[in-house]
Amino acid sequence: MANITDVARAAGVSISTVSYALSGKRPIAAETRGRIDQAVLDLGYRPNAGARMLAGSRTNIFALTAPMHEDTHPPALMAFVLSVVTAARSFDYDVLLLTEGEATSGLRRVASSSLVDGIIVLDVTTDDERVDVLRELALPTALIGVPSDTAGLTCVDLDFEAAARLAVSSLVEQGHTAIGLMGHADQLYNRGSNYAPRFRDAFLAAGAAAGISTAFHTTEASREGVEVSLDNLAAELPGMTAVVLNCNENVHGILLEVLRARDVAVPAKLSIISACSSFSTDHFLPPLDVIPLPSLVSGRRAVELVIEQLAGTHDPHVELIAPTYERKGSTAAPPRD
Repeated sequence: MANITDVARAAGVSISTVSYALSGKRPIAAETRGRIDQAVLDLGYRPNAGARMLAGSRTNIFALTAPMHEDTHPPALMAFVLSVVTAARSFDYDVLLLTEGEATSGLRRVASSSLVDGIIVLDVTTDDERVDVLRELALPTALIGVPSDTAGLTCVDLDFEAAARLAVSSLVEQGHTAIGLMGHADQLYNRGSNYAPRFRDAFLAAGAAAGISTAFHTTEASREGVEVSLDNLAAELPGMTAVVLNCNENVHGILLEVLRARDVAVPAKLSIISACSSFSTDHFLPPLDVIPLPSLVSGRRAVELVIEQLAGTHDPHVELIAPTYERKGSTAAPPRD
Protein backbone atom coordinates (compact mmCIF):
# COMPACT_ATOMS: atom_id res chain seq x y z
CA MET A 1 0.00 0.00 0.00
CA ALA A 2 1.40 3.37 -1.04
CA ASN A 3 2.04 5.98 1.64
CA ILE A 4 2.63 9.72 1.66
CA THR A 5 6.40 9.20 1.40
CA ASP A 6 5.92 7.27 -1.85
CA VAL A 7 3.75 10.08 -3.23
CA ALA A 8 6.34 12.71 -2.30
CA ARG A 9 9.14 10.68 -3.90
CA ALA A 10 7.16 10.13 -7.12
CA ALA A 11 6.19 13.80 -7.36
CA GLY A 12 9.69 15.02 -6.51
CA VAL A 13 8.51 17.13 -3.55
CA SER A 14 8.70 17.03 0.24
CA ILE A 15 6.23 15.12 2.41
CA SER A 16 4.99 18.42 3.86
CA THR A 17 4.24 19.73 0.35
CA VAL A 18 2.10 16.67 -0.34
CA SER A 19 0.32 17.22 2.98
CA TYR A 20 -0.37 20.86 2.16
CA ALA A 21 -1.64 19.95 -1.31
CA LEU A 22 -4.02 17.31 0.07
CA SER A 23 -5.29 19.48 2.91
CA GLY A 24 -5.50 22.75 1.01
CA LYS A 25 -3.97 24.55 4.00
CA ARG A 26 -1.33 26.26 1.86
CA PRO A 27 -1.32 27.39 -1.78
CA ILE A 28 0.63 25.04 -4.04
CA ALA A 29 1.83 25.94 -7.53
CA ALA A 30 -0.39 24.47 -10.25
CA GLU A 31 2.48 22.52 -11.83
CA THR A 32 3.48 21.04 -8.46
CA ARG A 33 -0.11 20.24 -7.59
CA GLY A 34 -0.45 18.48 -10.93
CA ARG A 35 2.56 16.24 -10.22
CA ILE A 36 1.19 15.38 -6.80
CA ASP A 37 -2.28 14.57 -8.17
CA GLN A 38 -0.73 12.35 -10.84
CA ALA A 39 1.42 10.55 -8.26
CA VAL A 40 -1.64 9.98 -6.05
CA LEU A 41 -3.50 8.56 -9.04
CA ASP A 42 -0.63 6.38 -10.26
CA LEU A 43 0.11 4.94 -6.83
CA GLY A 44 -3.48 4.58 -5.71
CA TYR A 45 -2.68 6.50 -2.54
CA ARG A 46 -5.52 6.86 -0.04
CA PRO A 47 -4.91 8.91 3.11
CA ASN A 48 -6.06 6.87 6.08
CA ALA A 49 -6.08 8.34 9.57
CA GLY A 50 -4.62 11.58 8.25
CA ALA A 51 -7.73 12.23 6.14
CA ARG A 52 -9.80 12.52 9.29
CA MET A 53 -7.66 15.36 10.59
CA LEU A 54 -7.48 17.12 7.24
CA ALA A 55 -11.26 17.19 7.28
CA GLY A 56 -11.16 18.99 10.62
CA SER A 57 -12.24 16.19 12.97
CA ARG A 58 -10.13 16.04 16.15
CA THR A 59 -10.12 13.72 19.15
CA ASN A 60 -7.78 15.85 21.27
CA ILE A 61 -5.75 12.75 22.12
CA PHE A 62 -2.10 12.04 21.40
CA ALA A 63 -0.57 8.57 21.38
CA LEU A 64 2.69 8.32 23.32
CA THR A 65 4.60 5.21 22.32
CA ALA A 66 7.10 4.19 25.01
CA PRO A 67 7.80 0.43 24.94
CA MET A 68 9.07 -1.11 28.17
CA HIS A 69 12.18 -3.26 27.78
CA GLU A 70 14.13 -5.41 30.19
CA ASP A 71 16.80 -2.72 30.45
CA THR A 72 14.36 0.22 30.73
CA HIS A 73 15.01 2.40 33.78
CA PRO A 74 11.43 3.30 34.81
CA PRO A 75 12.20 6.60 36.61
CA ALA A 76 13.99 7.98 33.55
CA LEU A 77 11.22 6.87 31.20
CA MET A 78 8.50 8.27 33.45
CA ALA A 79 10.25 11.65 33.59
CA PHE A 80 9.67 11.96 29.85
CA VAL A 81 6.14 10.55 30.03
CA LEU A 82 5.21 13.13 32.67
CA SER A 83 6.73 15.96 30.65
CA VAL A 84 4.71 15.00 27.57
CA VAL A 85 1.48 14.59 29.53
CA THR A 86 1.93 17.94 31.29
CA ALA A 87 2.67 19.75 28.03
CA ALA A 88 -0.24 18.06 26.24
CA ARG A 89 -2.68 19.15 28.96
CA SER A 90 -1.62 22.77 28.43
CA PHE A 91 -2.99 22.39 24.89
CA ASP A 92 -6.15 20.62 26.14
CA TYR A 93 -4.90 17.25 24.91
CA ASP A 94 -4.97 13.90 26.68
CA VAL A 95 -2.36 11.20 26.17
CA LEU A 96 -2.82 7.52 25.39
CA LEU A 97 0.27 5.62 26.56
CA LEU A 98 1.41 2.64 24.47
CA THR A 99 3.92 0.53 26.40
CA GLU A 100 3.67 -2.84 24.69
CA GLY A 101 6.87 -4.41 23.38
CA GLU A 102 5.39 -4.90 19.89
CA ALA A 103 5.18 -1.15 19.38
CA THR A 104 4.21 -1.17 15.70
CA SER A 105 0.95 -3.05 16.27
CA GLY A 106 -0.10 -0.52 18.89
CA LEU A 107 0.51 2.36 16.49
CA ARG A 108 -1.46 0.70 13.72
CA ARG A 109 -4.31 -0.07 16.10
CA VAL A 110 -4.83 3.48 17.35
CA ALA A 111 -4.37 4.95 13.87
CA SER A 112 -6.82 2.59 12.18
CA SER A 113 -9.44 3.39 14.80
CA SER A 114 -8.98 7.16 14.26
CA LEU A 115 -8.40 7.42 17.98
CA VAL A 116 -5.57 9.96 18.04
CA ASP A 117 -4.61 13.23 16.35
CA GLY A 118 -0.87 12.74 16.60
CA ILE A 119 1.95 10.56 17.89
CA ILE A 120 4.93 11.21 20.15
CA VAL A 121 7.70 8.62 20.22
CA LEU A 122 9.99 7.77 23.14
CA ASP A 123 12.87 5.30 23.51
CA VAL A 124 13.98 5.76 19.92
CA THR A 125 16.54 3.26 18.62
CA THR A 126 19.02 3.74 15.79
CA ASP A 127 17.09 1.48 13.41
CA ASP A 128 13.67 1.90 15.00
CA GLU A 129 11.01 -0.40 13.56
CA ARG A 130 8.36 2.25 14.25
CA VAL A 131 9.81 4.71 11.74
CA ASP A 132 8.44 2.99 8.63
CA VAL A 133 5.03 2.67 10.28
CA LEU A 134 5.02 6.36 11.20
CA ARG A 135 5.78 7.34 7.61
CA GLU A 136 3.01 5.07 6.38
CA LEU A 137 0.43 6.41 8.84
CA ALA A 138 1.29 10.04 7.95
CA LEU A 139 -0.07 11.36 11.25
CA PRO A 140 1.54 14.40 12.89
CA THR A 141 4.47 12.91 14.76
CA ALA A 142 7.45 13.97 16.87
CA LEU A 143 10.25 11.69 18.02
CA ILE A 144 12.17 12.40 21.22
CA GLY A 145 15.37 10.87 19.91
CA VAL A 146 17.17 10.63 16.60
CA PRO A 147 17.12 7.43 14.48
CA SER A 148 19.69 6.82 11.75
CA ASP A 149 17.22 7.69 8.99
CA THR A 150 15.41 10.96 9.73
CA ALA A 151 14.00 11.61 6.25
CA GLY A 152 10.52 13.09 6.56
CA LEU A 153 10.62 12.91 10.36
CA THR A 154 10.44 15.54 13.07
CA CYS A 155 12.82 14.86 15.95
CA VAL A 156 13.86 16.69 19.10
CA ASP A 157 16.56 15.60 21.51
CA LEU A 158 19.43 16.74 23.68
CA ASP A 159 22.60 17.27 21.67
CA PHE A 160 24.39 14.28 23.19
CA GLU A 161 27.49 14.87 21.09
CA ALA A 162 27.79 18.43 22.39
CA ALA A 163 27.14 17.17 25.93
CA ALA A 164 30.06 14.74 25.65
CA ARG A 165 32.35 17.46 24.36
CA LEU A 166 31.24 19.73 27.21
CA ALA A 167 32.05 17.07 29.81
CA VAL A 168 35.50 16.46 28.37
CA SER A 169 36.37 20.13 27.90
CA SER A 170 35.28 20.98 31.45
CA LEU A 171 37.65 18.37 32.88
CA VAL A 172 40.50 19.16 30.48
CA GLU A 173 40.32 22.81 31.52
CA GLN A 174 40.92 21.70 35.10
CA GLY A 175 44.00 19.76 34.06
CA HIS A 176 42.72 16.17 33.75
CA THR A 177 44.48 14.06 31.13
CA ALA A 178 43.04 10.59 31.85
CA ILE A 179 39.23 10.39 31.94
CA GLY A 180 37.07 7.31 32.13
CA LEU A 181 33.48 6.90 30.97
CA MET A 182 31.09 4.56 32.79
CA GLY A 183 28.25 3.80 30.41
CA HIS A 184 24.91 2.07 30.60
CA ALA A 185 24.45 -1.70 30.73
CA ASP A 186 25.36 -3.81 27.69
CA GLN A 187 21.71 -4.46 26.78
CA LEU A 188 21.04 -0.80 26.04
CA TYR A 189 23.77 -0.63 23.40
CA ASN A 190 23.01 -4.06 22.02
CA ARG A 191 19.37 -3.23 21.24
CA GLY A 192 20.36 -0.13 19.29
CA SER A 193 19.87 2.75 21.69
CA ASN A 194 20.39 5.99 19.77
CA TYR A 195 21.57 8.28 22.57
CA ALA A 196 24.08 6.18 24.51
CA PRO A 197 26.34 5.42 21.51
CA ARG A 198 26.13 9.05 20.41
CA PHE A 199 27.49 10.16 23.77
CA ARG A 200 30.11 7.41 23.92
CA ASP A 201 31.47 8.03 20.43
CA ALA A 202 31.58 11.81 20.91
CA PHE A 203 33.29 11.39 24.28
CA LEU A 204 36.07 9.26 22.83
CA ALA A 205 36.44 11.59 19.84
CA ALA A 206 36.63 14.65 22.11
CA GLY A 207 39.33 12.99 24.19
CA ALA A 208 41.36 12.17 21.10
CA ALA A 209 40.96 15.73 19.79
CA ALA A 210 42.16 17.11 23.13
CA GLY A 211 45.18 14.79 23.16
CA ILE A 212 44.22 13.06 26.40
CA SER A 213 43.68 9.43 27.38
CA THR A 214 40.11 8.10 27.61
CA ALA A 215 38.44 4.73 28.07
CA PHE A 216 34.86 3.44 28.09
CA HIS A 217 33.18 0.52 29.81
CA THR A 218 29.54 -0.51 30.13
CA THR A 219 28.21 -0.84 33.68
CA GLU A 220 25.69 -3.17 35.23
CA ALA A 221 23.61 -1.61 38.02
CA SER A 222 24.93 -3.77 40.83
CA ARG A 223 27.80 -3.49 43.31
CA GLU A 224 29.78 -6.08 41.40
CA GLY A 225 28.99 -4.49 38.05
CA VAL A 226 30.09 -1.04 39.19
CA GLU A 227 33.32 -2.35 40.72
CA VAL A 228 34.15 -4.28 37.56
CA SER A 229 33.57 -1.21 35.38
CA LEU A 230 35.60 1.05 37.70
CA ASP A 231 38.47 -1.44 37.93
CA ASN A 232 38.53 -1.95 34.16
CA LEU A 233 38.77 1.80 33.63
CA ALA A 234 41.54 2.13 36.20
CA ALA A 235 43.47 -0.73 34.59
CA GLU A 236 43.20 0.85 31.15
CA LEU A 237 43.94 4.34 32.48
CA PRO A 238 46.49 3.97 35.31
CA GLY A 239 46.56 7.74 35.78
CA MET A 240 42.78 8.20 35.77
CA THR A 241 41.75 11.26 37.81
CA ALA A 242 38.19 11.79 36.54
CA VAL A 243 35.14 9.75 35.62
CA VAL A 244 32.12 10.75 33.55
CA LEU A 245 28.91 8.89 34.34
CA ASN A 246 26.49 8.32 31.47
CA CYS A 247 24.36 5.71 33.22
CA ASN A 248 21.31 5.37 35.44
CA GLU A 249 20.78 6.79 38.91
CA ASN A 250 21.41 3.50 40.72
CA VAL A 251 24.93 3.28 39.30
CA HIS A 252 25.71 6.78 40.57
CA GLY A 253 24.78 5.86 44.13
CA ILE A 254 26.62 2.54 44.08
CA LEU A 255 29.78 4.13 42.68
CA LEU A 256 29.90 6.72 45.46
CA GLU A 257 29.48 3.93 48.04
CA VAL A 258 32.34 2.00 46.44
CA LEU A 259 34.58 5.06 46.43
CA ARG A 260 33.87 5.76 50.11
CA ALA A 261 34.68 2.15 50.96
CA ARG A 262 37.96 2.50 49.07
CA ASP A 263 38.76 5.82 50.73
CA VAL A 264 38.71 7.65 47.39
CA ALA A 265 37.58 11.20 48.12
CA VAL A 266 35.52 13.15 45.58
CA PRO A 267 36.81 15.47 44.16
CA ALA A 268 40.16 15.44 46.00
CA LYS A 269 41.23 12.12 44.45
CA LEU A 270 38.66 11.59 41.73
CA SER A 271 36.49 14.13 39.90
CA ILE A 272 33.04 13.04 38.74
CA ILE A 273 30.55 14.46 36.23
CA SER A 274 27.04 13.07 35.79
CA ALA A 275 26.22 13.42 32.10
CA CYS A 276 22.79 13.47 30.47
CA SER A 277 20.93 12.62 33.67
CA SER A 278 17.16 13.02 33.95
CA PHE A 279 17.35 13.04 37.76
CA SER A 280 18.67 15.51 40.31
CA THR A 281 22.19 14.87 41.59
CA ASP A 282 21.78 17.09 44.66
CA HIS A 283 20.98 14.18 47.02
CA PHE A 284 24.24 12.33 46.42
CA LEU A 285 27.14 12.59 48.87
CA PRO A 286 28.74 14.65 47.54
CA PRO A 287 26.33 16.31 45.09
CA LEU A 288 27.57 15.74 41.55
CA ASP A 289 28.31 18.20 38.76
CA VAL A 290 25.71 17.46 36.11
CA ILE A 291 24.89 18.01 32.47
CA PRO A 292 21.10 17.55 32.73
CA LEU A 293 18.92 15.63 30.31
CA PRO A 294 16.11 18.20 29.93
CA SER A 295 13.06 15.95 29.85
CA LEU A 296 10.71 18.87 30.52
CA VAL A 297 12.12 20.86 27.62
CA SER A 298 12.19 18.03 25.10
CA GLY A 299 8.78 16.71 26.12
CA ARG A 300 7.14 20.08 25.75
CA ARG A 301 8.91 20.78 22.46
CA ALA A 302 7.74 17.45 21.05
CA VAL A 303 4.14 18.35 21.88
CA GLU A 304 4.57 21.81 20.33
CA LEU A 305 5.97 20.25 17.15
CA VAL A 306 2.93 17.98 16.79
CA ILE A 307 0.62 20.94 17.39
CA GLU A 308 2.46 22.84 14.66
CA GLN A 309 1.94 19.95 12.27
CA LEU A 310 -1.78 19.89 13.05
CA ALA A 311 -1.87 23.58 12.15
CA GLY A 312 -0.05 22.92 8.88
CA THR A 313 2.82 25.28 9.71
CA HIS A 314 5.70 22.85 10.10
CA ASP A 315 8.34 21.08 8.01
CA PRO A 316 10.18 17.90 9.08
CA HIS A 317 13.53 18.55 10.76
CA VAL A 318 15.78 17.59 13.66
CA GLU A 319 16.11 19.92 16.66
CA LEU A 320 19.00 19.44 19.09
CA ILE A 321 18.83 21.07 22.51
CA ALA A 322 22.11 22.63 23.63
CA PRO A 323 23.50 21.10 26.84
CA THR A 324 24.14 23.07 30.02
CA TYR A 325 26.57 22.45 32.88
CA GLU A 326 25.64 22.71 36.56
CA ARG A 327 28.52 22.82 39.03
CA LYS A 328 27.92 21.12 42.38
CA GLY A 329 31.51 20.74 43.61
CA SER A 330 32.36 17.20 42.48
CA THR A 331 35.20 18.24 40.15
CA ALA A 332 38.53 19.89 40.86
CA ALA A 333 42.06 20.00 39.52
CA PRO A 334 43.69 16.53 39.59
CA PRO A 335 45.71 15.67 42.69
CA ARG A 336 49.44 16.29 42.58
CA ASP A 337 51.67 13.23 42.76
